[in-house]
Amino acid sequence: MATSKKTTRKKLAPAVRETAAAKDYPALLSEVKARIQSAQYAALRAVNKELVGLYWDIGRLIVERQQTEGWGKAVVAQLAADLQAAFPGTCGFSASNLWRMKSFFETYSGAGKLAPLVREIGWSHNLIILERCGDAQEREFYLRMARKFGWSKNVLAHQIDNQSYEKSLLGQTNFDQTLTPALRAQAKLAVRDEYAFDFLELGQQHSERELERALITRIEDFLRAMGGMFAFMGSQYRLEVEGKEFFIDLLLFHRRLHALVAIELKIGEFEPEFVGKMQFYLAALDAQVRQEDENPSIGIILCKEKTRTIVEYALRDARKPIGVATYEITKTLPKKLKDQLPSPEAIAHLLESI
Repeated sequence: MATSKKTTRKKLAPAVRETAAAKDYPALLSEVKARIQSAQYAALRAVNKELVGLYWDIGRLIVERQQTEGWGKAVVAQLAADLQAAFPGTCGFSASNLWRMKSFFETYSGAGKLAPLVREIGWSHNLIILERCGDAQEREFYLRMARKFGWSKNVLAHQIDNQSYEKSLLGQTNFDQTLTPALRAQAKLAVRDEYAFDFLELGQQHSERELERALITRIEDFLRAMGGMFAFMGSQYRLEVEGKEFFIDLLLFHRRLHALVAIELKIGEFEPEFVGKMQFYLAALDAQVRQEDENPSIGIILCKEKTRTIVEYALRDARKPIGVATYEITKTLPKKLKDQLPSPEAIAHLLESI
C-alpha cells in the first residue's frame, strides 16, 4: 500500500510542475512583450534621429549650394526628380519636401538650443511646428513639450490650435509661493490661463451642472483639452468632514505632477471667496485621499470670466496651490491678453526649467 502511494506521488509531480509553469507564464509573456516594445521604441527613435539628421544635411547642402553657386528653383526641382528616380518607392524627396528641408535647416541652424531638440521628435512633428509657429520661443515650447510628453502629431496640432503656449505663459497661479522648485515649472505648464472647450455643444447660456455633464460626456476631449496628462477620478467627488458632505465638481490626477487636481466649475465671473472654498477642498483631499507618495493636491478654478487684478489679490495669501483660469467654447485667445505675455527673458527662464 505504501508503494502505491509513492508511485502516485511520482506520477503527479510533473503535472504539479506544469501547473506552476503555467502560472508563471503570464508574467513571462508580459516581461517579454515589454522588452520587445522597449526595443521597438528605441529602434524607432534611432531611425527617426537618423531621418531628421538626413533631412537636416540635405537642407544644409541646398543652402550651401545656393549661397556659393546661385542655385535656383529649377535645380531643386531637378534634384527632386533625380532622387526619386534613384530611390523609387522612397517617400520624402519631392521638390516641396526639399524646400521644407532647406527651410528647416535655415530656421534652426543658428539656434544652438533648438538644433538638438529637433532630432528628438518626428519629422512630421517638426513640420507642424516649423510651419505653424512663427516665434523662436514658441517653437522651443512645442519642441520641448512634444518631446517630454510624447505628443502624437494630432495632439501637437490640437495644442497649437488651442494656443497652449500663450495660455501657459499667461497663467494666474500662486505656485511660486506654494510649491517646491521641483514642481513649479511643471505645474505652471499644466495649468493654463484659458481652456478651449470647442468640442462642447453648449450655448453661451448654460448652468454649471450642464457644463459638468457636457464635459463628462466628452471626457476624452476634455482631458485632451486640459493637456493630455490628466486621468479622470470622478465627478461630484464626495468628501466627508465631521459628518457633513462636500462635493468637488471634477477630480483629476496629473500623471507627471503625481498629484490630485480638484476642479471647480463657475459659469460666471471669478469671486475671491472661490479661493477659500478651494483651499478647504485641497486640505481635505490631502488629509483623506492623497497617498503618501503623491505630491500636494492642486486646485483649478474654472470661470467664464475673471479680472486679473482681483485674482492676483485673492491668490496672494492662499496657502494651497491654486490656479484660476477661464474657459471658452472657441479657440481664440482674448485680444486684450495678447499684449500681456511675459518678457522674452521670463519665457526663456520657464522653458529652461522644463
